[in-house]
Amino acid sequence: MPSPNRSLPGLWSLLAAGLVGVLALGGGWWLGQRQSSTQASADPKRTLLTKEATRLRLRLDADEAGPADRQRLLELLVALDRKAEAISLLEPMADREPERWSLRLMLAELRRDQGDRSGAERELRQILNLRPTQVEALQLLSLLYLEQGRGAAAEARVKAAYGMATKPDVQPEALGIGLLLAELQLKRNQAATASATYLQLANVFPQDQRPLLGLAMLRHDQGDAKGSQEALAQARLRSPNPDKPDPRLDKLAASWGLEPLRSPSVAPKSPPVQASEPSRQSP
Repeated sequence: MPSPNRSLPGLWSLLAAGLVGVLALGGGWWLGQRQSSTQASADPKRTLLTKEATRLRLRLDADEAGPADRQRLLELLVALDRKAEAISLLEPMADREPERWSLRLMLAELRRDQGDRSGAERELRQILNLRPTQVEALQLLSLLYLEQGRGAAAEARVKAAYGMATKPDVQPEALGIGLLLAELQLKRNQAATASATYLQLANVFPQDQRPLLGLAMLRHDQGDAKGSQEALAQARLRSPNPDKPDPRLDKLAASWGLEPLRSPSVAPKSPPVQASEPSRQSP
């Protein structure tokens, strides 16, 4: 069973801290980015932003606003926590530019933030109807499903997307989808299945550290110090320069009490981690 300290976004937040560029599953990635600077700002800064938003709204009402003006106004409305206005502005923007899936993803996040889960799901389905393997949309949809107690539906949707991303050929987005699938399996107390998923991903993507880091975390959460040490050592070997100390991996090893892994020269010479039957098929 997963450790109580390991929430669904837990692995993603760790790996995204310099090790990988995968977006966090926790949702709200765009909203959080837009709000963080404003939350730390003093009132004078907020006043200036409000004045700028008012000016841009007047341009919009006068039909004088261009795409850049609309984008800036959208950012300001979110930063000022005027999300209902942001939704009304973003809806026509997303409809006019259906190829910009990021606009509809923002809209889904805003709807979820406002408590409109069904509306958020509707927006995400529009993205996935056109792009069934869009990782960010799958992440947010999975979060919505989990919030509603629909973990099985989330896993089934992501598993189907993983199949699409690996057949007939493995697509780049398959790794992100596979990692998401493993985290969903862990969230549903399927540690053995998640471990198999990580192992398969490690074989399908032999140059990438992320599956082995996920496996190391899983084994650590299970109290398997030797197994986590082996997986972390193999992850180190997949770094661009395995003989050069990686302070991020060193910090992780130290936090787990795996002192030998803080120096590549004394890292355990364990055989590569492999699945029993390396395959490019869906877990």
